[in-house]
Amino acid sequence: MADSTISYGITKATFRANSTLDWHKHGSPQVLIIVEGEGYYQERGKEPVILRKGDVIKCEKDIEHWHTSTKESAVTYLAIYGGAQPTTWTEKLTQEYYDSVAQKLKEKSKK
Repeated sequence: MADSTISYGITKATFRANSTLDWHKHGSPQVLIIVEGEGYYQERGKEPVILRKGDVIKCEKDIEHWHTSTKESAVTYLAIYGGAQPTTWTEKLTQEYYDSVAQKLKEKSKK
């Protein structure tokens, strides 16, 4: 967590396959580094994407987004963010929406 000498936090998170994480935003930019597995990521108003081991995503300050595991794979990532601002949770990510994203990205990957 941030302190007087380090102004950012680093969190390691793991989500089991078929997990959801609600829409949220941060008061600082956030960097996600995928260290294991596969996950989904989406910013409000943009198309969702699949993230794989080694991928890095930078989400700008106050951009509403969500990220979690895929239906078939767990995901582990490092999240780097400004430590002074708490996460703002904005909207529930429904299982129906998550399932529709999974189906859409599965079909897209077959093309």
